[in-house]
Amino acid sequence: MSAVPVLIRASGPHPAAATLGKRIDAAKIDRRAAKPEPTGYRRARAPEWMLQVLATIAGLVAFIALWEITARQGGRIPGPALVWNAAMTIFSDPFYSKGPNDQGIGWNVLSSLKRVGIGFGLAAAVAIPLGFMIGRFKFLADMAAPIIALLKPVSPLAWLPIGLLLFKAANPAAIYVIFVCSLWPMIVNTAVGVRQIPQDYLNVARVLNLSEWKVFTTILFPAVLPYMITGVRLSIGVAWLVIVAAEMLTGGVGIGFWVWDEWNNLKVEHIIIAIFTIGIIGLLLEQALVLLAKRFSYA
Repeated sequence: MSAVPVLIRASGPHPAAATLGKRIDAAKIDRRAAKPEPTGYRRARAPEWMLQVLATIAGLVAFIALWEITARQGGRIPGPALVWNAAMTIFSDPFYSKGPNDQGIGWNVLSSLKRVGIGFGLAAAVAIPLGFMIGRFKFLADMAAPIIALLKPVSPLAWLPIGLLLFKAANPAAIYVIFVCSLWPMIVNTAVGVRQIPQDYLNVARVLNLSEWKVFTTILFPAVLPYMITGVRLSIGVAWLVIVAAEMLTGGVGIGFWVWDEWNNLKVEHIIIAIFTIGIIGLLLEQALVLLAKRFSYA
């Protein structure tokens, strides 16, 4: 009878396993010892608005520093301090009036804004309905496309002699230039917006037998509004740019004429003040239209 081998399990742990376990426990203790104790502070990212403010301030500081360096090196451009002192004098009484050719900067800005408002308003009254019709009817689009392509690249000041020929006066001629140059962005963007409307929407309106007014108020206008506002923003920017150049040539009261008059008087610091004034007003006009677009946007 053969002997059967019997396996006997030892009661204690194997020596190799015990050694391995001690090493693992020691490693855990080392990691705990190396891990720093929490201090209660967390690194937080700065708010987005704070980063934007800091970036804006840094950009302004860099611009003023570069301006000061240029003024010191060139000698012809007045530095920031001189311009600031002149601005304090000018804006201390911006609405004085000592005759038609000697008025404060406030009256000149208001005169320019009045011309821009009239010319831009007339252009919007014509361009927006025309843009809807061009976008809605292919036959009108085919007719208008070559005319717009031909006249849109024309320099704004090229229209000024035509305005003087038609109206025989500087003020209506400047308004006429604003009117013509404000047309194209509003016409083009409004027509593009109408073209982007899915045809299914118009098919449903036809099936429901909706009137043209109902189609306009419920489908066309809400869908085209973002495009139309974009055209309005572009047009107001063009109008504000053009009025300065037009007033330099036509004379009278206006910010453009004020710039040219100060150049004749060799007051370069006043010209720089006018440049900043024109830029700030243009920025305010654009931001006002942005707020208007957000207020009347359709979600």
